[in-house]
Amino acid sequence: MRPRIPHPIIPHLVIDDPAHIKGVRTVATVEFTKGIVVVLAGLGVFSMRRMDIWGIAESFLEFFHVNPLNHYVGVFIDLVYRVSDVRLWKIAAVASVYVIIRFVEAYGLWYTRPWAEWMAIASGSIYIPFEIADLSRRPDWFRLLILVINVGIVLYMLMLRLEAAKKRHAARTHL
Repeated sequence: MRPRIPHPIIPHLVIDDPAHIKGVRTVATVEFTKGIVVVLAGLGVFSMRRMDIWGIAESFLEFFHVNPLNHYVGVFIDLVYRVSDVRLWKIAAVASVYVIIRFVEAYGLWYTRPWAEWMAIASGSIYIPFEIADLSRRPDWFRLLILVINVGIVLYMLMLRLEAAKKRHAARTHL
């Protein structure tokens, strides 16, 4: 194995392990996809902001043959009723921050930056308690799958960071 030397511009060791790069780029793709989904959802919501929201909601419920007395339909109608331009702009601001974070993280992971690996650990860890609570309230396979994927990503990134710390320590002791 050739010796690892610091990159002249990037202040960390050059990563030449194909498995490491492939794994991190897979996570980068997941993060980028999450950002794209939020962008597309946001564009969909903004395209409807000048439309008749009640008419769209009624058409949606009729199309899916949903019982109007269902509890979730009541929640949906309540959300539609409370939608306003101010609320849409607030949601857009939060979604924009979320998307920027996802894209920055995806960029850093794609180029195997250590800060992005730490960012993936932190951002993934934030969701785990909420995902566990959601799974305990409404257990199903989809929620379990989301939790397993998120925990897997966090553990994988943590493993990569711990391996890098071991390698840095070994390199310092050999000098």
